[in-house]
Amino acid sequence: MTSGLSITEKLRLAFRLTFLAPWQILATVLRSFFIALARGIPPRLFLTCAVIKVVLRSFSPRQIQYLSLSTKDAYEAWIQRRTLKAHKKNDKPVMERLSYHVESLGESGASLLWLGDYRKAQKVVYFFHGGGYFAPLRPGHLEWCWQAYIETGIEMNVEVAVAVLEYTLCPHARYPVQLRQAAAGLAHLLSLGIQPQDLIIGGDSAGANLAAQLLCHFVQPQPTIWHTELSSPLGGCFLVSPLLTWQTNSASFLENGWIDMLSASSVDRSTTELLGCKCTKEIVHGSAGVAFPLDMEDSCLGELETVMSHLYVTAGQHEVFRDQAIAFVQEVRHSSPAIRVQFEIQENQAHDFILLEGQEERIGKCMQAMKKWFASLLVADCQAL
Repeated sequence: MTSGLSITEKLRLAFRLTFLAPWQILATVLRSFFIALARGIPPRLFLTCAVIKVVLRSFSPRQIQYLSLSTKDAYEAWIQRRTLKAHKKNDKPVMERLSYHVESLGESGASLLWLGDYRKAQKVVYFFHGGGYFAPLRPGHLEWCWQAYIETGIEMNVEVAVAVLEYTLCPHARYPVQLRQAAAGLAHLLSLGIQPQDLIIGGDSAGANLAAQLLCHFVQPQPTIWHTELSSPLGGCFLVSPLLTWQTNSASFLENGWIDMLSASSVDRSTTELLGCKCTKEIVHGSAGVAFPLDMEDSCLGELETVMSHLYVTAGQHEVFRDQAIAFVQEVRHSSPAIRVQFEIQENQAHDFILLEGQEERIGKCMQAMKKWFASLLVADCQAL
């Protein structure tokens, strides 16, 4: 959804773009460069992090949406660009799987944006994009989905399709609207005849939070949101740089807040946008329900093995969410030992570097790791037949 701005908001935006942002970007880039050198890590992508940090700090959610393509427009533009590229190369496997296909989820206000052909798919990935619940889908999300899931399927002769949820962004809607939309999308996928064991869900950052919310909702159903009993556990779940708690006082925030694209203040802003008020323990234990899995008063993590069989979690060594990812994985391994958990702390990486690789349209270390995990699911499934 493109956010219309008032004249005053546009003037403020022009002032920030012209006078404030360039100096803030310069200062933040220089700081990140020297921190990266001091830590002995390649600085290039951390300079990109610095620019993103300034955008998140300097512009409001409505301004960011005004400056960005909507999720649906970004999807359409990516399909057109990818289709043209495939035609030039006469790449028939790609051309056969590329088409603009949007399915409305009715009264929920959400839509599914498809990659691949679900009618032929043996596996379906249900994907939730990140962006703090206020930034729309990026082309890098689609490139990631294509390379890690569609292309991996082609390589292994397994037909895979991806359904990307276009959910309503904050401040146009707040929790639990996005969870309600995610549940509606899952209901639709199951209504198409897709079996739970052939469905893999996941996302990055806030999208990973939404995936975790959906898992917890299956264990502890929220009274105002659609719920159904799964006939079998989901095939798997992947959480990339997940937001799992509203708290920002862990060691990784203190260590990495200056070099990561996120900081305590930007995370506080995101959680406030999601809930419509500043987070407190009382709110999270009350009306916020399953918004933050690590903060639930009655943890659902001990029952997750009833709703999924495989879990893949990644976090960057130099990101602020590192410690909460560690805590989540430790709790799942202890409480739900039947789940096959793979956890990776990725060296020389910060928050959501797989998205940055997708933006650059390259298969880097993060993308390679995701492809390897997804391929292992496909191999395990073939061996079970």
